[in-house]
Amino acid sequence: MEHAMDNIYADSFERLLLEHCTPQAVRAVEHGKGADELWNVIEASGFGNVLLPEEADGAGLSLDEAFTLFELCGAFALPLPLAETIVARALLTAAQQPVPVGSIAWGAGTISGNVLRGDAVAYGAVAHYVLLHFADGTASLLPADAALREPGLFPLDAHLEWPTDALEKAGRIELPDVDFLAVHACLSAVQLAGILQATFERTLEYANERSQFGRPIGKFQALQHQLSVMAEHVSSARMAAQLGCRGRPGQIMRPAAAIAKILTSEAAREVAAIAHSIHGAIGLTEEFDLQLYTRRLYWLRQAAGAEGFWEGELGALALSRSERAIDLVREYSDVHKDDR
Repeated sequence: MEHAMDNIYADSFERLLLEHCTPQAVRAVEHGKGADELWNVIEASGFGNVLLPEEADGAGLSLDEAFTLFELCGAFALPLPLAETIVARALLTAAQQPVPVGSIAWGAGTISGNVLRGDAVAYGAVAHYVLLHFADGTASLLPADAALREPGLFPLDAHLEWPTDALEKAGRIELPDVDFLAVHACLSAVQLAGILQATFERTLEYANERSQFGRPIGKFQALQHQLSVMAEHVSSARMAAQLGCRGRPGQIMRPAAAIAKILTSEAAREVAAIAHSIHGAIGLTEEFDLQLYTRRLYWLRQAAGAEGFWEGELGALALSRSERAIDLVREYSDVHKDDR
């Protein structure tokens, strides 16, 4: 499922992140500084439009072809909703809606009385706009600076409130073929896959450098076993994310999205625990970069529904179908399905 096009864009994007999305820059944004400056660099690069058709000054990529870009957002702990913005712009274009300049976070919207709420919106603290998706299958794009923002648990989270007349001004985005929650889950899953890989690589490097009793701790059998378990989780999570994030946003199937989010979220918990076990106390310190990644594992595990929510969704689907469980597994894990 790799594409030659991946390398052209991914190599360029990786160089940009290596230069501008350093751990120091990530820390600065988490402390409320430099978000707009970093976003302007990314916006100027044109990566925010890669899913747009060529006639709209985009690259016309599919989700498969953009997968590595989304993964790199996680691997570099990018503190901005670029993956979400890329897909939101494609959906707005498909709905013949104007595409604003600026970053777009995603969140679940609810209405209570005269208040429109987006609770614990990932990147809500730094985004320019928020695409709220609702239980009725519609969505609305709202300006973040028009909302009352309250800090969330994670530095980039925010609880957002608008008066309900803001929804009337924004209007509803209706795309019958698009399952906004499933798309949101897939975006979180792909970024989790990138963070998982980065966490594993850093842990492996540390295990080969840290010496105890005259040899690297990575040479001890107990730690080798832990590292192999990490590698299994990272590999299976990435495969699940690839299976879920295929084709166009309107082609994402909820069962495949559920599987992707379940496996990446479960892996997040296990990989974070093993990483900190191998690093010991130093891995918990603010000065050490590991926490930039493991905190994000727990954070994105909750975004767009944790594994418990999606296990319920997947179980309900299985019970509603007459096929055997193995047939459902085959249907949603067929890597050649889109090629036939």
